[in-house]
Amino acid sequence: MHFCPTCANVLLVRTDRSPHEFFCQTCPYVHPIERVVGDRTILQRKEVDDVLGGAKAWENVDSTPETCPKCEHSRAYYMQIQTRSADEPMTTFYKCCNHACGHQWREK
Repeated sequence: MHFCPTCANVLLVRTDRSPHEFFCQTCPYVHPIERVVGDRTILQRKEVDDVLGGAKAWENVDSTPETCPKCEHSRAYYMQIQTRSADEPMTTFYKCCNHACGHQWREK
């Protein structure tokens, strides 16, 4: 991004003229583009926290008769977490009791 030296707004690129130019929408500033302008910065991704608390969160939860949508096992572990504002209902998360499956889903 390039900024206007006069009013500090973001400069836009006009490509309908030759040479192309940077121009400001709020003041009459115009600057011709004389060379290729580019810079690439690869951003480091942040480590994402598991909102469900990871594997340890499922250690002491109860199970309920809920059918797994993946393997159709008849029971699933469940936990409820407040993911939205306080006036909204809690979200129920499920994990299949079949250890070979272990599919996780949330209540729709």
